[in-house]
Amino acid sequence: MCTGGCAKCLGGTLIPLAVLCALANILLFFPGGKVADDSAHITTEVWYFGGILGSGVLMIFPALVFLGLQNNDCCGCCGNRGCGKRFAMFSSIIFAAVGVVGAGYCFILSAVAINKGPICQTATNWTYPFENGNYLGDHALWDQCRSPENIVPWHLTLFSLLLIMSGIQAVLCGIQMVNGLFGTLCGDCKCCCCGGDGTV
Repeated sequence: MCTGGCAKCLGGTLIPLAVLCALANILLFFPGGKVADDSAHITTEVWYFGGILGSGVLMIFPALVFLGLQNNDCCGCCGNRGCGKRFAMFSSIIFAAVGVVGAGYCFILSAVAINKGPICQTATNWTYPFENGNYLGDHALWDQCRSPENIVPWHLTLFSLLLIMSGIQAVLCGIQMVNGLFGTLCGDCKCCCCGGDGTV
């Protein structure tokens, strides 16, 4: 597959993932699917916007760059037909690195949130009742959270989705970094304003 075609495929996959990550982050602002009475009753990691900024907004930029690579003009760079395409592929490496950073940010926040567990109302007050992910293997501990209703599965499901999707995003951006390196060194399989045999 041409390096530009591969990049377009990766970009087309990143956009829906970015939208889903942003949506998951937004849903986390509604503990148990309900409006929180107090902003302090929302898990701290939600406020760091890992899904909205890291795997959302920051991921849109590399995705759009990847989508545009296949149609990038590669003629007219000092008369060198492949120069523009190679530069575009090189720039995609930089944007892919930005994507890796954004996805990594979301991945780390999600891992921390899963290990920490949600904030909820216990028998005494609003607190984080779980320690070092102990609730993950012991569902009996979930009963410590009396409110909001179903907060533990809500928290665990959405942050797990963010963890998985941001991991996929990081892998896809990593693939584009390698793809972009090949495109920079070797060029695309053809010039966009020339025939496949190199003729105009």
